[in-house]
Amino acid sequence: MINSDFLKNLFEEKNRQKKFFPNKKKFNFFLERLFHILFTPDFSLLKNNRIFEEKYKKLHKILYSIFIELNLSSIESKNYSEKFFEKVPDIYYLLLRDADAILKTDPAATSIEEIFLTYPGFFAIASYRIAHQFWNQKIPIIPRIITEYAHSKTGVDIHAGAEIGCDFSIDHGTGVVIGSSTKIGNEVKIYQGVTLGAIYVDKKLSNMKRHPTIEDKVTIYSGATVLGGDTTIGHHSILGGNVWVTKSIPPYSIVYQKNEIMMKNSNYLKKSIDFTI
Repeated sequence: MINSDFLKNLFEEKNRQKKFFPNKKKFNFFLERLFHILFTPDFSLLKNNRIFEEKYKKLHKILYSIFIELNLSSIESKNYSEKFFEKVPDIYYLLLRDADAILKTDPAATSIEEIFLTYPGFFAIASYRIAHQFWNQKIPIIPRIITEYAHSKTGVDIHAGAEIGCDFSIDHGTGVVIGSSTKIGNEVKIYQGVTLGAIYVDKKLSNMKRHPTIEDKVTIYSGATVLGGDTTIGHHSILGGNVWVTKSIPPYSIVYQKNEIMMKNSNYLKKSIDFTI
């Protein structure tokens, strides 16, 4: 049996909150189309300059309509849209440097086109840089929609508020978490499973720097965890796999954990080992 009173109250509540709920599907479409135009080779877009320009202008209209749906005025929506697209060239050239950094450091990468088309780390970085621009414009919710969409697609979770320098690369990507107040310098490379997080979570700390600073030319290998707003990893340092760091590391450091592997000849075992769980 349908509860009409509940549905009526739910309908009225959603209408009161409508300004807080942008259209996620429309914005995900906007993100995918912008990435497609910037980085995906598509001969249908390259028939002539007029068609290419029309496709790009259509994105302006989509973004404008998204802001209108946020209950912004037409003037505000126009200004926000224009401000974002003014920054797109800067975002594009910054991302070209990121892609080139991946190409230079990943022996498995064969071409820049391969990175554009197949590398989840690059898509995550691109989504972050787009989201970061909206974050700088102080637009609510939308930056998080972008980064969470990229998170669902790639397994990489980069908060839009993080500050990340140029020539940034993420190898493989799955399981990477970069917190909101993280600061990352230039020419930094991180591998899958890396966490740049807070030592502990408390709502009272929301306006404080809770996440680490990673200086220039640092490499962080898979499974490493770096925690704390006062933690700085000095430039040109290397963090090995699975290390746990909660204190600052000076420049040119190598941090690793020593594993001891014990090996015995199976002839010494009276019974075979049963690994069944």
